[in-house]
Amino acid sequence: MASNGCTMLMFLCCCFFARLYVLQVAEGANNVTYDSRSLIIDGERKLLISASIHYPRSVPAMWPGLVKTAKEGGIDVIETYVFWNGHEPSPGNYYFGGRYDLPKFVKIVQDAGMLLILRIGPFVAAEWNYGGVPVWLHYVKGTVFRTDNEPFKYYMQRFVSYNFLFQVENEYGFYEAAYGEGGKAYTQWAAKMALSQNIGVPWIMCQQWDAPYPVINTCNSFYCDDFKPAYPTMPKIWTENWPGWFKAFGGRSPHRPPEDIAYAVARFFQKGGSVQNYYMYHGGTNFGRTSGGPFITTSYDYDAPIDEYGLPRFPKWGHLKELHRAIKLCEHALLNNEPTLVNLGPQLEADVYEDESGTCAAFIANLDDKNDKTVEFRGGSYTLPAWSVSILPDCKTVVFNTAKVGSQTSTVEMVSERLQSSMTSPNKDMKAVSWEIYVEKAGIWGKPDFTRNGFVDHINTTKDTTDYLWQTTRLFVDENEEFLTEGNNPMLLIESKGHALHAFVNGILQASAIGSGNFTSPVSLKPGENEIAILSMTVGLSSAGPFYEWNGAGLTSVKLQGLKNTLDLSNATWNYKAVVDAPPGDEPVALDMLHMGKGLAWLNGEQIGRYWPLTAPTDNCVETCDYRGKFSYDKCDKGCGEPTQRWYHVPRSWFKPEGNVLVLFEEKGGDPSQIMFSRRKVFCAHCIDH
Repeated sequence: MASNGCTMLMFLCCCFFARLYVLQVAEGANNVTYDSRSLIIDGERKLLISASIHYPRSVPAMWPGLVKTAKEGGIDVIETYVFWNGHEPSPGNYYFGGRYDLPKFVKIVQDAGMLLILRIGPFVAAEWNYGGVPVWLHYVKGTVFRTDNEPFKYYMQRFVSYNFLFQVENEYGFYEAAYGEGGKAYTQWAAKMALSQNIGVPWIMCQQWDAPYPVINTCNSFYCDDFKPAYPTMPKIWTENWPGWFKAFGGRSPHRPPEDIAYAVARFFQKGGSVQNYYMYHGGTNFGRTSGGPFITTSYDYDAPIDEYGLPRFPKWGHLKELHRAIKLCEHALLNNEPTLVNLGPQLEADVYEDESGTCAAFIANLDDKNDKTVEFRGGSYTLPAWSVSILPDCKTVVFNTAKVGSQTSTVEMVSERLQSSMTSPNKDMKAVSWEIYVEKAGIWGKPDFTRNGFVDHINTTKDTTDYLWQTTRLFVDENEEFLTEGNNPMLLIESKGHALHAFVNGILQASAIGSGNFTSPVSLKPGENEIAILSMTVGLSSAGPFYEWNGAGLTSVKLQGLKNTLDLSNATWNYKAVVDAPPGDEPVALDMLHMGKGLAWLNGEQIGRYWPLTAPTDNCVETCDYRGKFSYDKCDKGCGEPTQRWYHVPRSWFKPEGNVLVLFEEKGGDPSQIMFSRRKVFCAHCIDH
């Protein structure tokens, strides 16, 4: 990894111990230290603006464009997690191909002349399935995740050593107390393991308030201007600035205004920050079954500056680009001088960085979240909108104000078109796509895998090799049962640990349920033999929390009121298959799944991911978002009454010129004739020529 004249500079970052490798391109960085002001690389202080781009959440064909767009946006550093369960799918078997080709991703960043931060975890959270830890590790005897547990520490250290020397953990400070003395011991062990490598570079822990010296603790939040490191000799580092938020099926769509993001970043550097990372700068896609949660959508767009499809999101991307340029104009003054705080009035202040040579930079802030204000500063008059920061690289001229968006704006449309039957299809003479439909019988046919009294835990049974687990039972209904003549259907009562289920009686869908708890539904039974079949489903495994690996799923109780017997559940599914041509053009492509139910999709064997056009609540959305004032993830929600995710990203590199095979595994039924490809087109609403 450090070949071709490049040197890895390793810090410990992420949240709790995630080790950072910073890849210095061109001339290798031979010495990395820090002082109270910044990281120091080869004797020179550095102010770094970093962007999270997770390599498996896009495809290799997209990586050069993503890195290029980030660099054009004023980014110095590309940051990514390293995903343990993607790289070690079974014990001792390592994989670095396809979307997990980390060496290729590193080389692309290197060729762009940028720095690289690897947050190796190996626990990553990140709304990723099982927090990035392989499911097989849960079934190694005696293993408890993320505490002073010998099996867990052994496999964690083996993975880190195999790939990247050493690293540890992520956001452990939130959960350490839940593990008691074992948590504290684990923190100390992780730090000792990292520091003992003597690699000659700093290590950091994010959200780890008791990080052992000399490990640097860092901040994750929407705002980190008030954050202070644990020791006065350490620099102020912001490892996760959230420019948006993730989505869950059935939820609204979060949005963070660019004015507020810029305000938070400017305030961080105004108050002495030196390294800031956007989580995420490009969110991407949870292809296949990689999303965690549970219920995290296949889209991980995150309302990021680069959207899920790899396109700059205007005006957010452009506004932050101008912010980065303004901050870089102040770099020398910021990193080589102590600030002087100037009180300019109620909720008005300036931080001034200057030296005797005449170098001077100032940040003037209006902290009032309602009122614009005019201030006098060094003989000049400056008007600041509410909740904004003005940047003056020479202490005289305002080159940027966080609330004044001068970047171009644009609108994005998903332009739909019918699927076109491929020339290689047996139905090539037909204008519309003809689907080959395979209908599965609801429940278990043939010999069951096993039979037992009572229920099993879904996750322990499937080991996360599939989302689905069938459970069936039979009962005999006497023809003299009263409900048959009175017209009162029996009630099926189900208790479940989640995540979702479909219940069938005699092959007919009776009810569906989401989440955990108790569910009740009337069911139609006939005289004589009846089969009740329940399809239990997982929708991404838990990705964080104390002892999260012990969270179960599946049925715990099924009862049928109106009869004397207690019964089980069932579900029916359909498979659809079609051969299609790629849509024309070079715009990003998505599948429009509005008219389907719930399931999984593939193109040419590549897993597009879970689809589920579940509708969001109809309330608590905003028409216009007021950027002023503290932001929370649900402050500026959009998409009320609409599907949380209607379109599903299909990378163009997955298409062949013709003969593309699109396969859907549909659980509930739907209308596949209404499935369309959509091309993502950007139209400039307010364009600026530079």
